[in-house]
Amino acid sequence: MRTVLAALVFVLTVQAPARAENVIVLNSGDASASLIDEVSQKVVDTVPVGKEPHHLMATPDNQSLIVANSVGNNLVFLDPRSGKVQRWLSDIEDPYQLGFSNDRKWFVTNGLRLDRVDIYHYDGKDFSLAKRVPLSAMPSHMTFTSDSKIVFVTLQESGEVAAIDLATQSVLWKMPVGRAPAGLWLTSGDKYLLVGMTGADYVAVVDWRVRKVVKTIHTDKGAHNFRSLADGQHVLVTNRVGNTISILDQNTLMNVGTITGLLPGPDDMELTPDRRYLWVTFRFTRYVGVIDMKTLKLVNTVKIGKSPHGIYFYNRAPLL
Repeated sequence: MRTVLAALVFVLTVQAPARAENVIVLNSGDASASLIDEVSQKVVDTVPVGKEPHHLMATPDNQSLIVANSVGNNLVFLDPRSGKVQRWLSDIEDPYQLGFSNDRKWFVTNGLRLDRVDIYHYDGKDFSLAKRVPLSAMPSHMTFTSDSKIVFVTLQESGEVAAIDLATQSVLWKMPVGRAPAGLWLTSGDKYLLVGMTGADYVAVVDWRVRKVVKTIHTDKGAHNFRSLADGQHVLVTNRVGNTISILDQNTLMNVGTITGLLPGPDDMELTPDRRYLWVTFRFTRYVGVIDMKTLKLVNTVKIGKSPHGIYFYNRAPLL
């Protein structure tokens, strides 16, 4: 185990892209976003957004940061550097989670409260509704196949994963995977679909082409969300109940390490561009934490708003 972790630390620190300019964290319980200077690790501004902002992501051209306000029923576009509001897009109902297909043609929102997935055409600037797809119960996280043909969606209440054909906006299939599935991750070549089981203590490995759980990877209680370590091999999963983060080898499908000593409710994560530090939101607190990836230790916490959730770095390290 020590040899594996030592090699991982080396891989994470040999490259050093330009540093990020800021960190933006959503405070779901306060209808705001905290803007944090990465170097000083201090809050420099708080920006009001809509009600219950949970997730966020950059537009494909990286010129805007989209914040999805699930109770506000809208999207707000922020300047990713300054955090200032660029524009609002109304009548986007219950956008709990959001995502762009890899070919940039589709924009998808999951309506956790409304039991629905909304699929939009995207032309690089504007969004036009293609279809609302009823999908119960509690559609949560999503991921897209590399060819942009399918979006997978977890259904937290029914304990299933659904596959939606984007061209026809129709549900191809649903399959049971376990209690309260959340985050999703596709391994290299789209071979396996990894599912974080928030109602259990493992990640389910799904051979989605035959619709079968072929393995479970023990993590800790409340396996929830994923983040690539950008080395082409390892992926992190937050354990929201166990208050740990597991390091998985997506090639061997094994748990190769655990980050402990965290605050309650680790949820979303982001790496600094030099891959030296991992920032993580602690959903059940008012803090975001900074983990040193050389020591795998929590080295700082920054007090922000209530129920911090989504997190974003401008010029962040690419996902591999």
